[in-house]
Amino acid sequence: MKIRVLWEGKTKDAHVRAIQQDLAERIGHFTTLSLEEFPAPHRAASSRGTALSTSERALLEKLGRATKVWLDPRGRERTSEEFARWLETEMVRGSRELAFVIGGPDGFSTPFREQADELLSLSRMTLTHDWARVFLLEQIYRAFAIMRGFPYAK
Repeated sequence: MKIRVLWEGKTKDAHVRAIQQDLAERIGHFTTLSLEEFPAPHRAASSRGTALSTSERALLEKLGRATKVWLDPRGRERTSEEFARWLETEMVRGSRELAFVIGGPDGFSTPFREQADELLSLSRMTLTHDWARVFLLEQIYRAFAIMRGFPYAK
């Protein structure tokens, strides 16, 4: 199974980028992972709440048939163990690709949010988008460690 993590904007802080890269390399021992940045969507069409913007449609097209997981404060919260079981279930049921998408400061438009297969909340606390990326990558790595019985997860 391939995992894609996509996010709006760039990680500006070199230290945070280094942490992201370290976690990406660790995850790479378990599965294929790609990290992708995308520009902020044009909000004009989506601000009306009735239609996807051109950039949102383009992002959905880019994701293709992947299982689409949007990080959203309204999403389901899971413990690390629950997340690991969910990820393992996705693997067993034959998901070829999981795409985790982290929006920008404005979040997702309602029409775009409705396109998700899963809404995931990392925490009820507010995280910066840079740290949300790190937190997600760490939890993906932790999930694989839990599935393999590695001591890191303890």
